[in-house]
Amino acid sequence: MASATAVDNDKVIAAKGYVHPEVLVSTEWLAQHLDDPKIRIIESDEDVLLYDLGHIRNAQKVDWHLDLNDETVRDYVSPEQFEKLLHSKGIDESTTVVFYGDKNNWWATYAFWVFKLFGFENARVLDGGRIKWEAEGREFVTDVPKFSTTTYKARPRDDSKIRAFRDETLAHSKAKKPLVDVRSPDEFSGKKTHMPEYPQEGVLRGGHIPGAKSVPWARGANTDGTFKSADDLRAIYEREIGLKKDDDVVAYCRIGERSSFTWFVLSYLLGYEKVRNYDGSWTEWGNSVRLPIEK
Repeated sequence: MASATAVDNDKVIAAKGYVHPEVLVSTEWLAQHLDDPKIRIIESDEDVLLYDLGHIRNAQKVDWHLDLNDETVRDYVSPEQFEKLLHSKGIDESTTVVFYGDKNNWWATYAFWVFKLFGFENARVLDGGRIKWEAEGREFVTDVPKFSTTTYKARPRDDSKIRAFRDETLAHSKAKKPLVDVRSPDEFSGKKTHMPEYPQEGVLRGGHIPGAKSVPWARGANTDGTFKSADDLRAIYEREIGLKKDDDVVAYCRIGERSSFTWFVLSYLLGYEKVRNYDGSWTEWGNSVRLPIEK
C-alpha cells in the first residue's frame, strides 16, 4: 500500500472543488488506509467519553482540555508538552495525522488548529467525522492501539499567523475589518450567553463584537457531517456577508472551538490567506472591562 504521506488522490474530496482538497480525506479513503504504518488517526470530541465507547480502529484519543491546554495558564501547551504528546502517540514528521470527532468535527478542527500553531504540516481531517463513519455502518472498536514512541522535535509555537488576541481583535473591530461570529443567532443577539441547551453561564454580558457578521459555524456542514461544497461555502461567506479571498478575517465563538471550524473552512477549503482564530472569544470579550459590545 502506498504511503499516505504521498497523499493519494481522493476523488470523493476532489469533486467538491476546494482550493486545498489535500487537507481532507473521505471515509472511503480512510477505510483503505487504516493499517498504513505511516498513518496516525486522532479522535478529538466534545464528549470525551465517546472514544472509550468505540472508535475507529487504530485511532488514538486527544482530549482537547487535558492534552492541548495548559493546566494553570489560559493558553495552550508548551513546545515541550506538545513534543511529549506526539512522542506518546507515535507521531513525527513522517506520519500523516488524520483528525476526526463528533459534532461535525468542531473539536477535530480545533485540535488540527493547535497542531498548526506548532507548525505541524502533515495533517488531514476526516470529512464527516464520527457521524458519517457511523452512518455508513463502519466498524468501531474499543481496543486502544500502541505505537512506538518518536523523537519528534516541536517548533516554537507561532501565535502570529493564525491566532488573534483580545487587543488585536479590538483593533480589528475599530478598523472595521471582517469579523465572523460563528455562534448561534441567540448568542450573537445577546439573548443567550452560551450555546442553546447548555447552561447559560461563564460570561457577564451577551452580544457580539462591534462590526461582526453572524454566520453560525454549523452552516458550513451538511446533515451527514461532511463539509459543504466550495460553491455552497462561497454562497454563504462571499455572497451573503461579502468576504473576499484577500480579506484579513478574524473568527470567534465562545472559547475558540467552533471558530476553529470556520477558520478551517475559510483557510483551506476556500483558500483565504489571512484568517485568524480569536480563541479568547466571547468568554474573554464578554467579561473584559471597557470592551464595547453590540446587540
